[in-house]
Amino acid sequence: MVILKRPLRFIIATFLACLPLVSFANQEVDSAQVKVEATHEVAAEGHHEGAHAEPTDLKSKIKAFIGHHVLDSHDFSLTQDDETGESWGFPLPVILWDNNELHVFSSAKFHHGKEVAESKGNFYAINHHDGKIYRTDASGTITEDEETGFPTNVRPIDFSITKTVVSIIAAALLMFFIFTNLAKSYAKNGGIASGVGRIFEPLVVYVRDEIAIPNIGEKKYKNYMSYLLTIFFFVLFLNIFGLTPLGINATGNLTITFSLAFLTFLITNLTANKNYWGHIFWMPGVPKPMRIILAPIELLGVFIKPFSLMIRLYANIFAGHIVLMSIIALMFIFKSWIGSPLSFGLAFALSILEILVAFLQAYIFTMLSALYFGAAVEEHHHEEGHH
Repeated sequence: MVILKRPLRFIIATFLACLPLVSFANQEVDSAQVKVEATHEVAAEGHHEGAHAEPTDLKSKIKAFIGHHVLDSHDFSLTQDDETGESWGFPLPVILWDNNELHVFSSAKFHHGKEVAESKGNFYAINHHDGKIYRTDASGTITEDEETGFPTNVRPIDFSITKTVVSIIAAALLMFFIFTNLAKSYAKNGGIASGVGRIFEPLVVYVRDEIAIPNIGEKKYKNYMSYLLTIFFFVLFLNIFGLTPLGINATGNLTITFSLAFLTFLITNLTANKNYWGHIFWMPGVPKPMRIILAPIELLGVFIKPFSLMIRLYANIFAGHIVLMSIIALMFIFKSWIGSPLSFGLAFALSILEILVAFLQAYIFTMLSALYFGAAVEEHHHEEGHH
């Protein structure tokens, strides 16, 4: 049977665009109970002393759900029965360091945040507002500071395998498998790619020819190619994972984007040459009094550049999730033959745009990193000394 390329591409694009539309089933904690009795029962368990009651109206439920959706989670919740309040998914390992002891247990003990977990005589509960684990009493009471609103309970050091950690491991393993096979195919076929790696070979060439060489230079770009390729595909895969129904929001997590930007910061400054630091602390071609004024500003720019990398990736991915979930929620609010199809169509179009954003943000992060590396290793221009 012959399948035309254009219809096949359209079907694949439609499938990818529709994936985020079913992500409403992803839930970090059981915060969107349908029955009012169920919400009162959760509140009665004492997870949060004096805390806000679980939302009972539809708009409040949707708002709470979107807020939980963008947070990390200690389990995967795939579906939920609105009648019984039960969720289906699979737990992840919880690893805590508390009272100089290591506590390891399954997140199934939390029952999607509705119950208290006991380990070695200590009790732990998940705070519904931030998704973090706190040490509590047997009733699971979490108290808040009246002025700040933050929990006053002891928070153990959390090394748990969360959804974000699972996505990072999955992206790393996927990259290792794809590019190991791509390298083997080069050696086996005399420099010709074969297998799945052929799909990614154009992207590898693009990063080399359009990002690394123009911004770093042909002499030194090879020193940074391994990092640039790693960061490009790592961010790309995590962005794509965020569009699946699993509800993963790794690159919309400030901790992850900080770590990536910090790596770029370290590589930039540890490999920089004298010319780079000379332009920061004693800028050539500028009057000496002005050099004293400009030096602190230029030094501040060393930290602002990676900070902008961190915020740009985080804000774009985080905002994309919020907007997409909000538009999907309109279908449940309107419940009409006009409003719901319009919301679905808008969500469909935005899903396609989010696929483009996934590639675009990976490109921007990689391109700016290469730009910073190029500035750090740029050779001294002799004509500057004649100014």
